[in-house]
Amino acid sequence: MNPYWGKTFFTFFVELFLRLTGWRDDIVLAPDEIQVFTLIGIAVSSALIGSLLFLRKMTMLANALSHTILLGIVITFLFIRMFSEGAFEIDIPTMFVASLLTALLTTFFTFLLKNTFFLKEDASISLVFSALFALGIILVTVFTKSSHIGTEIVMGNVDALHINDLKLVSSILLLNILLFVLFYKEYLITTFDPLLSKAIGISPLIFNYLLMLQTSWAIIAAFRAVGVLLVLTFLVGPVITARLFTHEFKKMVLIAALVGVLASLIGVALSRHLLTVFHLSLSTAGLTVTVIGALYLSSLAYHKIVRKVRLTSPT
Repeated sequence: MNPYWGKTFFTFFVELFLRLTGWRDDIVLAPDEIQVFTLIGIAVSSALIGSLLFLRKMTMLANALSHTILLGIVITFLFIRMFSEGAFEIDIPTMFVASLLTALLTTFFTFLLKNTFFLKEDASISLVFSALFALGIILVTVFTKSSHIGTEIVMGNVDALHINDLKLVSSILLLNILLFVLFYKEYLITTFDPLLSKAIGISPLIFNYLLMLQTSWAIIAAFRAVGVLLVLTFLVGPVITARLFTHEFKKMVLIAALVGVLASLIGVALSRHLLTVFHLSLSTAGLTVTVIGALYLSSLAYHKIVRKVRLTSPT
């Protein structure tokens, strides 16, 4: 039986604390705990990547990736269904590779239009994003009417997560942390001074592609939980919230990660509370994204109030 069944918002945290502090090897992760840890993994990974995307002004490209990856997922789904008789299971590793290739294709075409045909970056992104996402939507609409692939890939389904999803998200998180540590200096210099990076032999283009690669597999790992659309909020929301409090890169990453972790905990606890008290089964991913938005708006209001007090107070 799920130990969180019938728990309200605050008793959820009490139960979670008791289970974590009294952890034993024979304790199996409950569904709510899998949801919490998976969302936390997505949030921390997104904080690392999202901070670099924000500072490089590449969040629009991340938005394009989060949409066009749908095309790779749907094509893989249709391909597997074509060669399967009767019921079949979606091959997640194959889908992962196909989605990754679609993301790389999106990045390639965007940079091609920008650097070869000299289109502005926003125009290049818009053109590629619109074309590939439209194709993905057409395929979903025409070929997956009787399947859950449409809604679950677009919006995610946190309640359907299992331990393998947590392992995948954890693996991607560790990989992103490793690359972040190994190329910390290169990422910083190509972000803040690309001209200097070229002068000392560090190619900004290579690290743009690497960052897009990291963004791609982070989005793919997150699609089971939050879909390919809501993941954008994880990439951007905590980062712009952190930016209100600091201009130091390390602190911004840390604060963004904490905001994402807090939103994940509140989102799952709130979902359980609404189910227990009001018998409302709402999307946990949607609630978590809403919490991220609420945290940003609260931080923005606090920032403006503090700034106004400082301006009006006598020196």
